[in-house]
Amino acid sequence: MNLQEVQQEPTEDQLDQACAWIARLRSDSISDADRRAFASWMSNDSANRQAFDAMADLWGDLGALSHMPLDELYPESVPTSQAASAQTPSSRKPATAGGWNLPQWLLGGGAVAACLTVALWVGNQWLQQAPAAQQVYATAVGETRTVSLADGSQVQLNTNSELVVTFSRDERRTQLLRGEAYFDVARQTARPFTVAAGEANIRVLGTQFNVERNPDNTRVSVTGGVVAVSEARTASGLQPESVKLTRNQKVSVSGSGLSDVSGTSADEALDWTRGQLVFDRTPLSEALEELNRYLAVPAAAAANVGDRTLSGTFELTDPESTLSAIATALDLDQDQSDPNLTLLSPKHK
Repeated sequence: MNLQEVQQEPTEDQLDQACAWIARLRSDSISDADRRAFASWMSNDSANRQAFDAMADLWGDLGALSHMPLDELYPESVPTSQAASAQTPSSRKPATAGGWNLPQWLLGGGAVAACLTVALWVGNQWLQQAPAAQQVYATAVGETRTVSLADGSQVQLNTNSELVVTFSRDERRTQLLRGEAYFDVARQTARPFTVAAGEANIRVLGTQFNVERNPDNTRVSVTGGVVAVSEARTASGLQPESVKLTRNQKVSVSGSGLSDVSGTSADEALDWTRGQLVFDRTPLSEALEELNRYLAVPAAAAANVGDRTLSGTFELTDPESTLSAIATALDLDQDQSDPNLTLLSPKHK
């Protein structure tokens, strides 16, 4: 397999097919025809293997074994030309976490040897690495910073942000305590990268995404790859909800759960890295949450104007002037009678 094939990015349809295959392979009713069809699907396109690899690890299903080419691990499973025409399963249900609980059909004699080989190799790799000490990175108001992590990942921290990083042999774990960060995560199939931020838990293998932690919610925007976002906690007895995001999608997580997935763009998600705020029919209350990271005195919208929408590009070099421009654009007054808060409210006629 050449480098170009390895770097080919799976389509969203291929990722969905991979999820369906994972669910099927874990089924008790898996048939010989299913196995041959799966082997055919894996061998037909290198991007299919990339998709299966990403989904299996993302949902914690097959672990490090999932990224090995199936026809190399199990040459007896490579289908004949007649079997290659078998249909893929129609189910689109993602697999649930199962650690190293491999489907029983993989546990034949050749598979056991291959599994042991992979397990020993992975174990030796992590034993050779000393666990990294916890690192804390922070920025002051008005400061931004780019941090290079030990695994080759890069994180851009926005103003007034704080990130805790703890790497181990099994996991690359981070926690965004406040603020905003853009993550460009180095791909490591056997060691997922997680971010805890307010009400949100985020899990990836290697991708690019922005995390914005606000007082009432956490927003996650994806600019490349696949990101799994779930609730950090939920009501007693209920399973936390989760969602899979792909490029140019975003979601917010609050105490009331996950919002609907909506569209975004790299320009919108990364505006702050260029010293700008870009709003496209953005509710005023949401726009002020972003602007407050840069203001010496925070601003809030009165209850009857918080849903007014704002569009435009605003510079961050002078955030107070930006606040005045927003008030002018929406025909609002700035009430500064409270020295600790600027309240935007309708103008008195």
